[in-house]
Amino acid sequence: MYGSIRHHRVIRRPAADVWALVGDPARLHEWFPGIESCSVDGTTRVITLGSGMQMPEEIVTLDHVQRRFQYRITAPLFRTHLGTIDVIELDPGSCVVVYATDADPRTMALTIGGGTAGALDEVARQMEAG
Repeated sequence: MYGSIRHHRVIRRPAADVWALVGDPARLHEWFPGIESCSVDGTTRVITLGSGMQMPEEIVTLDHVQRRFQYRITAPLFRTHLGTIDVIELDPGSCVVVYATDADPRTMALTIGGGTAGALDEVARQMEAG
């Protein structure tokens, strides 16, 4: 059985503005605490953590119409993983960002979930600061 966790934040900025940041796979390090850098080559993204550890990921979905990004961590630490970020317009000036994580082993969903909550806080801070 997978572990699953989901967080969301309402952000007072247009969905298109927020999507420009979170929907760009190469910009993850700008808003996800603890990630120092990332590189993208086709459907492969490699993130580098603050510790220097590198984690390979597979980009599963990058849908600019639905504003949905999905990725799978492919490091041996996981039997399976799927991260999903949705940016949903509420009105012309605000949106909700939903970040879900499903993982096996289950405890990894909780570990990543703590990071995703902090990442959403950082997106909100950056976007609302202008």
